[in-house]
Amino acid sequence: MPISPLATPNKAWREVFSSSIIMEQYSSDLHPIIEKLINGVNLSEDDGLHLHNNTSLNELGSLANEIKYAMYSSNVYFNCNVHINQTNICVLACKFCAFRRGPKAKDAYEYTIESFIEELSTYSGVVNEVHTVGGLHPDWNIEYYEKLFSSVREAFPHISIKSLSAVEIKHLAQQSNLDVKTLLTRLRDSGLTSLPGGGAEILDDEVRSVICNGKESSQEYLDIHRQAHELGIPTNCTMLFGTVETPTQRIQHLIKLRSLQDDTHGFQCFVPYPFLKDNTRLPEAQLATGQEILKIISISRIMLTNIPHIKAYRMNIGDHLAELALQFGADDIDGIVQKESIMHSAGSTAQLDLDNNMLAKLIENSGSIPILRNTTYDRAQVFVKKEIPPRRTLPVVNG
Repeated sequence: MPISPLATPNKAWREVFSSSIIMEQYSSDLHPIIEKLINGVNLSEDDGLHLHNNTSLNELGSLANEIKYAMYSSNVYFNCNVHINQTNICVLACKFCAFRRGPKAKDAYEYTIESFIEELSTYSGVVNEVHTVGGLHPDWNIEYYEKLFSSVREAFPHISIKSLSAVEIKHLAQQSNLDVKTLLTRLRDSGLTSLPGGGAEILDDEVRSVICNGKESSQEYLDIHRQAHELGIPTNCTMLFGTVETPTQRIQHLIKLRSLQDDTHGFQCFVPYPFLKDNTRLPEAQLATGQEILKIISISRIMLTNIPHIKAYRMNIGDHLAELALQFGADDIDGIVQKESIMHSAGSTAQLDLDNNMLAKLIENSGSIPILRNTTYDRAQVFVKKEIPPRRTLPVVNG
């Protein structure tokens, strides 16, 4: 599926970057890294660690923003979406997750196909995407999801379906006695548009054994996304940071994603987001500060030049920090998100009742141009805010 020219990185971005960057404004130890960026040489693990450990936030943000501007000028992308999580019942119990419930919990729930469609109908007039991920339900197999996706496609043909993280794909394949390729093919044919990137956490099995023991391995995550890409299903990718990982493990995570992207070109967007401690069970977590969040977003843009978009995930980091992130390398901001449960279960207070005008205003406040896109970036247009007429008031009569 061709990407809209408005959402495609400038093919000559390295030339633009080379002509606009002023070396003298950067520390001399960054010059070799900048030269690599200009010449299309992948940054090494040592380069990434230098950016992470030895570079000021101001320099990181400036360098990342130069790359973003060379790729997209002042454009920042958003969409109209809703998160409906089909169930919170899960056979796993990841330490960082505040959303999961056991089958017998009082607040456990599971949507029937009919109730999911009814819930989505509430938002169908204002969204073009439904983002649906959930727990690993002990009883559901591919038939539930085939019926769900085909029902959504039939009822709301204008709404794309971004659904099922890698661990859900693995679980469904096991539940359905299918290999991953066959499962993905059937889901695609029933209406699945793309996979979200959730579940990557940190692609290091030592970390995973602490924070999400029992989930897919690092290699399984990569393999599932590879197979999706090979079937023409675009995906996002993520990184959950601020738990127990080291800087080296963060940089290695980025390099693993970059390597897969070199092979498949199937990742649309990278979404880095910090661990939210509230209501979860990971007391050893090293929580990220606001400065660290901006640092990771900047490093992501600098390291992952082959992944088109870097997202400021406002459901996790909030509107204020998301707006700042648009000046630190992020070019995409998660949409109006009329409903969201997973991050809010963990303590997020991000606003859920934004409309297009309000989100466009947030983008403009960062000095950027709001571009309304669809899930797969093949449709994009400059968003023009609707003018709100001034309220009419009666003249005041002085008695």
